[in-house]
Amino acid sequence: MSLRVGSPVAGRVVALSEVPDPVFSQAMVGPGVAVEPLREKADVVSPVDGTIVTLHPHAFVVATGDGAAVLVHLGIDTVKRKGEGFTLHVVKGETVRAGQPVVTWDPAEVEGAGFAPICPVIALDASADALGDLAGSVDVAAGDVLFDWSR
Repeated sequence: MSLRVGSPVAGRVVALSEVPDPVFSQAMVGPGVAVEPLREKADVVSPVDGTIVTLHPHAFVVATGDGAAVLVHLGIDTVKRKGEGFTLHVVKGETVRAGQPVVTWDPAEVEGAGFAPICPVIALDASADALGDLAGSVDVAAGDVLFDWSR
């Protein structure tokens, strides 16, 4: 069985190694890719169908019915913003569909406040070899497939 994981934001796909945080760049929390977002206010969408199991203004985890969990992190060190500049559209425990808005943010504003707006998209508890067809150095729209996760 394979899970298609979509991009939560529009932008340019980059390797995790380019994320300026070792937790992500060294894949400590799991494999995946990152998206350098367009610098405009936009909705961040769910990468998969599932349930919001973790929800912060700057990050969320969506778990599928079969237990796969995908982390979306909006920027680096953005937890320090304490929710400023992020508008949530869902609550923890809510069922979402791939492509459904979860949060709205403005990457240009985040960058202007001194934070890197790059967005890691991580397959939690996955092995690196479970991810196939990783998008790389391509422009994506929100919802475009970033990778297939063999489950």
